[in-house]
Amino acid sequence: MSRARILLLNAALGPLDYRVPHGMTVEPGSIVEVPLGPRLLPGVVWEPERMPSDAEVGDNRLRNIVSVYKLPPLGTALRRLIEWTGNYYLAPPAAVLRMALASASALDDERTIVEYRLSGETPERLTALRQQGLERIGERQGLVRELATIAGVSDGVIRGLIKIGAIEAVLVHVDDPFPVPDAAFDPPELTPSQQEASAKLVGDVDAHAFAPTLLDGVTGSGKTEVYFEAIAAALNAGRQTLVLLPEIALTEPFLRRFEARFGCLPVAWHSGLRQSQRRRAWRAISSGEAMVTVGARSALFLPYAKLGLIVVDEAHETSFKQEDGVHYHARDVAVMRGRFEDCPVILASATPAIETRQQVALGNYAELKLPGRYGAAELPEIIAINLLTDPPPRGRWLAPTLVQAMAETLERKEQVLLFLNRRGYAPLTLCRHCGHRFQCPNCTAWMVEHRLAGRLQCHHCGHNMPPPQACPECGEVDSLVAVGPGVERIADEARELFPEAKVAIVTSDTLWSPAKAAEFVARMEASEIDIVIGTQLVTKGYHFPNLTLVGVIDADLGLQGGDLRAAERSFQQIAQVAGRAGRGEKPGRVFVQTHKPDAPVIEALVSGDAEAFYAAETEARADANAPPFGRLAAIIVSSEDQREAQAVAKAIGNAAPRVEGMEVFGPAPAPLAMLRGRHRQRLLVHARRALDVQDVIRDWLRGVDVPRGARVAVDVDPYSFV
Repeated sequence: MSRARILLLNAALGPLDYRVPHGMTVEPGSIVEVPLGPRLLPGVVWEPERMPSDAEVGDNRLRNIVSVYKLPPLGTALRRLIEWTGNYYLAPPAAVLRMALASASALDDERTIVEYRLSGETPERLTALRQQGLERIGERQGLVRELATIAGVSDGVIRGLIKIGAIEAVLVHVDDPFPVPDAAFDPPELTPSQQEASAKLVGDVDAHAFAPTLLDGVTGSGKTEVYFEAIAAALNAGRQTLVLLPEIALTEPFLRRFEARFGCLPVAWHSGLRQSQRRRAWRAISSGEAMVTVGARSALFLPYAKLGLIVVDEAHETSFKQEDGVHYHARDVAVMRGRFEDCPVILASATPAIETRQQVALGNYAELKLPGRYGAAELPEIIAINLLTDPPPRGRWLAPTLVQAMAETLERKEQVLLFLNRRGYAPLTLCRHCGHRFQCPNCTAWMVEHRLAGRLQCHHCGHNMPPPQACPECGEVDSLVAVGPGVERIADEARELFPEAKVAIVTSDTLWSPAKAAEFVARMEASEIDIVIGTQLVTKGYHFPNLTLVGVIDADLGLQGGDLRAAERSFQQIAQVAGRAGRGEKPGRVFVQTHKPDAPVIEALVSGDAEAFYAAETEARADANAPPFGRLAAIIVSSEDQREAQAVAKAIGNAAPRVEGMEVFGPAPAPLAMLRGRHRQRLLVHARRALDVQDVIRDWLRGVDVPRGARVAVDVDPYSFV
């Protein structure tokens, strides 16, 4: 091979051709270093017939490949997955490849790296920023840039702390081997239904063939123990396993259960890892040394050497859908990776998505059911509280019936969970004098008060500010009032009602890392917490036998807006949080506060008739030709110039092709009309299932001239409609 096609990590470029120097050997998948202008960039050798180039030149104009990294080539299955993902989600293949080469430091052959940590010495005189750095870093260590990010200061502040001895250097060996899990370490005693399910999954692993399976079990039924047996089978066969989790905070409880079963921790992959940890994990995965990896959705694109099993836990979770960059859904891409790798895929869920249930109905996925809880645990009783007839007192948010149940639970020394999917103290702050509402200057969104942090914050772009003393509109002092409840406000009410109780708030603001999640779990198990107030972060994955009461503060919250999955999502979320109650020998109760007790979602939860709810929702989707029976794709135009965004969106709308079985709605301002300082317009494509909507959109957008200041993004199978 004297000429090679290289896919670089730059999404703005297509694949480019390079000369293979005499004596150098490359093959499809080889990771190489090539020149681009004055820079040297990594890239991957690709089959020319599978990756056409618009920039082909003669052999005499080719530049040489500089070097080949001493790493295993990216396998054929992963290359096919990158192609499929780029084609299906209309994303540049280079953007998908970047997720596979997710650790730049892993490409280098260095065995050690210098990191930094607190030395334990605190100088007598410190600036405010240096003091902030020391407080926020705590026990963590990392590169200078990583510590600066953790501390919220500049690199210079960290270097200053190093210079005065408050931070010390640590030599880290980055290629230390990972321990190997032992399939026979501590196998569990399974119930007959669990044994039957695990036997089917073990058979799929032993067959070394593509086999997607829905593992549908109620909360507390032991789904994890069942698919652990499939992981054991993969270990015995010498093949790797990938377990995907929807939230970083769920990693810690899973790691503990895994260690108890297999005798050591799996390899973790998530955004909270230090650069040295990512490098070590990436290289161990690509060499085949890392036998079990547990991680967030991005772990799906790592270069596993011998993948034998994929597990998607909590497979219904919407957080598996990536909302920026490449708009992929990890659940669906996991199935495709299983297909390309010829390995089984397990989708585990207590409330499977309608899309997954439809694949079962069509016979594309197998289904295994675990209808009962493990051991003596019983499903909790669910009771609706009609807020029209049993309202909270003025200025409060907890209904008397729920407060009474909390008092009884706390008296028995049992734990309470209150669920409200709203971070902060209040979702809106306004002036009682003139009515001014605090809106983010960069987004069409209200500023959320975070009273514990003393800030008003936008949950979309992160902009924050201290609450002003006077209204910026009318100048009235002390006129600002919080409107509506967030978890912090509910926590204040709980403390006021039960001053002796130990209250904890659990959101992404308080559980931002696996270490924080571990601390929370330890405090719950030690009975150092009586009342937990949390968002969707506490609805899944946790097992607290002494937690016997769950209160859902606002069951109607998720039903608002025009989201086609609103009812299904509300059912899943409330069913999941209800599943936290009564997981041990003590019975559990769930109180659901609602203004609409006759809503189908609430009736299904109270009656326990999930099948009737899913049947009605599925029928409504079919009647509307909505997913999974039809296709949706969103086209989002954004620009810092509002008129430019409108003009580009109008041009795209005017160029829309007339295709049988396809409708185009819009353009119109997006519900979130401005995001991070960019004005947004949306078009929505609705098509019949059989239509290759990707080809239609690709040809359609190719004919529209988009100015440099505007961006056009396509979201195939959208989950967010803002």
